[in-house]
Formats: sequence, C-alpha cells, structure tokens
Amino acid sequence: MISSPFPVLIIVVPLISAFLIVIAGLIKKSLCYPLMILSLSASVLSSLAILNDVLSHGTVHYRLGGWPPPWGIEYVIDHLNAFVALIVSAISLLIGISAKRMVERDFPGKSAYVYCLFVLQVTGLLGIVVTGDVFNLYVFLEIASIAGYALIAIGEDGAPFASFNYMIYGTIGACFYLLGVGYLYIVTGSLNMADLSKLLPGLQSSKVVLMAFAFLMVGIAVKMALFPLHVWLPDAYTYAPSPVSALVAPLTTKVGAYVMIRILLTVFPPSFFIETVPAALLLRWLGGFAVLFGCIFALAQTDFKRMLGYVLIAEIGYIALGIGFGNRNGLTGSILHILNDGLMMASLFLIVGAITYKGGPRKMARFTGLHGKMPLTMAAFVVSALSVVGIPPTCGFFSKWYLVLGGIDSKQWLFVAVLLASSLLNAILFFRVIEKAYFEPSMDEQGVDRKALNPTGGQQNILSNKVKIDEAPLTILIPILIMAAGVLSVGLLSGRIVSGIIRFAIPAHF
Repeated sequence: MISSPFPVLIIVVPLISAFLIVIAGLIKKSLCYPLMILSLSASVLSSLAILNDVLSHGTVHYRLGGWPPPWGIEYVIDHLNAFVALIVSAISLLIGISAKRMVERDFPGKSAYVYCLFVLQVTGLLGIVVTGDVFNLYVFLEIASIAGYALIAIGEDGAPFASFNYMIYGTIGACFYLLGVGYLYIVTGSLNMADLSKLLPGLQSSKVVLMAFAFLMVGIAVKMALFPLHVWLPDAYTYAPSPVSALVAPLTTKVGAYVMIRILLTVFPPSFFIETVPAALLLRWLGGFAVLFGCIFALAQTDFKRMLGYVLIAEIGYIALGIGFGNRNGLTGSILHILNDGLMMASLFLIVGAITYKGGPRKMARFTGLHGKMPLTMAAFVVSALSVVGIPPTCGFFSKWYLVLGGIDSKQWLFVAVLLASSLLNAILFFRVIEKAYFEPSMDEQGVDRKALNPTGGQQNILSNKVKIDEAPLTILIPILIMAAGVLSVGLLSGRIVSGIIRFAIPAHF
C-alpha cells in the first residue's frame, strides 16, 4: 500500500479549472479553451502517474484530510480503476481538443459555459472512478449527471425534451443507487468499499442486504443504459451537440459499467452475484437482449448519429454479457471492452461531428461519394466500423474473442450464438454505410450522375475532378485519426494489456 497525491490531483485540478474557465470568460474569452486543455492534460498526466504507481508498487491510497478510513473518505486506485481513469482522461482530452471549432460555431459568446460544463462532466466521471467510498461515488455521479443534462439540453431541436427525459431516468437511477447505499449503511455502519467488503460476507442472508443489492443494480443499470432501462439514450445522444455526444456516449455508459464491476467484484463477494442471487443469470439475459435489440433497431435507422446510439446499447450489452458469464475470460472481455468501445464510439461520434461541421448530411442515404470529399475521415470511419464488427486486428475483435471464450467456458451456447450473430448484424449495418460512401456514384451540384456520364468505366469524366477534398479542421481531424490509430494499436497490444493490467483487476479465484 502506497500513498500518492495524484488521486486527488486528478479531481481537484479539473474541478478548480471549471470555475476558472467561467471567470476567464468574463475577462478574456480566448483563455477558456487553453484552460480546459491544460486541466484535461493534467488529468491525463495524473492518470499516467497513477497507473505507473499501481503497476510498480500496487494499490494507491489517498486519505482526504488525513482521516483514516472507514471514518474518512479515501481514494483507492488499483489496476481496475487506474485502467479506467486513463481511458476517461485520455478520451476526454482528445474530445476537448476537437471541441473548439464546433463550440465556437454553435455557441458564439457562450463557449466559457460550455467548456465549464465539459470539464465538470469529466471531473464527475473521474471522481466516480477513483473514489473508494460508495456515498462519495454518489456525489460524483450527480456532478457528472447534472453537467450532462445541461450539455445535452443545449443541442439541436428536441434536445431540451431529450435532456428532460434523461434527467427523469437519471434521477430515478440515482435515487435507487442512494437507497442501496442507505440500506448498506443501516446494516454495516460503513460507507468505505474496502470496509464493506469485509463486513458483507457475514450478512449475505440479510434481507436488507438483498434489497440494497437490488437497488444498487437497478440504479447502476439505468446509468449505464442497460436494456430495458436504456430508453433515455437514443434521443439524448442524437440531439446533443457533437462534442457532447462524443464525450458522454463513450464514457458515461462505460463508467457506469465500471461501477457495476466494482460493486460486484469488490464491495460484495463475487460469489454473491453468481450463487446467492441470480444476478449473473439476469445480466446474461439482459445483455443478450441488449445486443440483439441494439443491432436490430440500429438497422432500422436512417440517421447515422441515431444509429450509433442503438449500436451503443448493443455495446453495453456485450459488457453485461461478459459480467454475467461470471468467469475470467468473460470478465476480461468486459473490462477490455470498456477500453475498446470507448475508443470506437468516441471515434464514430466525432466523425459524425466532423461530417456535420463541414455541412455534410446525417442521413446515410446522402453519404454517396463522401470518401472523395473527406478521405481521411472516412478512412478512420472504416477502421472504427471494422472494429465494431469485430474484424482483426482492430481492438473490437479481441474483446469479443474473450467474450466468446467466456461463453464457451460457462457453456452458454445460446449467448455465444448471440455474440456471433451480432457481428453479422453489425457487418450489415456498417457495410451499407461503407457502400454508400465508397461505391455508390455521387451527384454533383446540378444533380448529374457521374457514373451515367461515364458508363464504360474508362477515363474519368471531368465532372468527377470537381470533387474537392474538404476535411474538417485539424483540431477535429487529428483527434479522429489518433483514435482510429488507437483502435488498431490497442488491438495489436491487447495481449500486453490483458497480461499487464486486466488480469490483476480480476479476483484470483476466477
């Protein structure tokens, strides 16, 4: 056990910066964006330092105010949340870099408030990840949620109602979680996760503990949008501003998944959700339905951004399935998929933002010839799409491979079939977009079909030469390319990530 200041710096720096951004906006608006980037960069550096400490020395502890647990609040970071903290901070920084041009165009004169909420959202997510106290987790959950409601509400037509709907569901989820925490406190007198893990094994037969567990799981399921508690998600992420969708879609649901894993593996004995209560069985079925529901409903969409919302529901289902398998391979797949899906969905939602920033359509039927206008953006789209399908060497293949192995180990053949079928559905889903963007003839400004003008496929008609490359600004394009490169790099490095980090995040008896 070692002590380090980085667990508190990763929270305090962006929290203070959020208020400084508003003050800077009143003095000189040009300072707001650099302040946001500096605070997010500090969080990335802190998360790297924490991960290095964890890998070198083991679990990192920070006691707020010097009060020893369980009486005081303690930040505790092990392999699991060090891994998730780096994911959240790194993706947040990339999205933050890309936000400048979109925010300044869509919210002229109000960028300071948008950046403030953006940083508060990240602060809340990081606080959820690093805390070792179940009530302190609730506080950060509300910080992230309130910032998220406000960010979504400032989107396009329909965003205020979508945000209100999200707020209703989010409040219900938070209340369920808080009730669960209250019941645990009644029977244990403690809110510290490590302390609870020592007290709960002797209280597994208590009806109060069973009720607490049920409340916690429902509350977390709402926050991570697990089927059938997902209904707030498609509208919220469709109507939100592009940089907001790119931030909250890949991270909020994954942090919710982290909380579920933390509660199931650390706070309660792992045998509790597998043997004492049928939580593992329930997670398998809900995860399986989420995968099929998300993929099938995504096929019915014509709006690319809304389609991604339903794809995200399926991706959450993968994580729930892996947890439900209740074995090492399944849990490895779930934890690895938090990283993989974070990269994939951040890349895809940011690609939507790049397309719309340049005046492009969101309707997939109008994607014809888009690769000629935005070749680098569409190349990144192809890489991310192949990863969602699960084609090697992209990262999505490896987490799904572990999930399939987890299903085989637990002899859950039906869910193995669901995993394989989902890859086929995703292939149909994304290859129709690739076909539109790459292989269907585009129309010029006068509506002239270039293919019709040159049916023989010989020398290209001169009209096709009028297509000019018009990529998004570098502040948007570079983060997209970095994330696409990350999708490939993480795939190639999956073995090292599993052996160096994830295997230590799973209890040894699995």
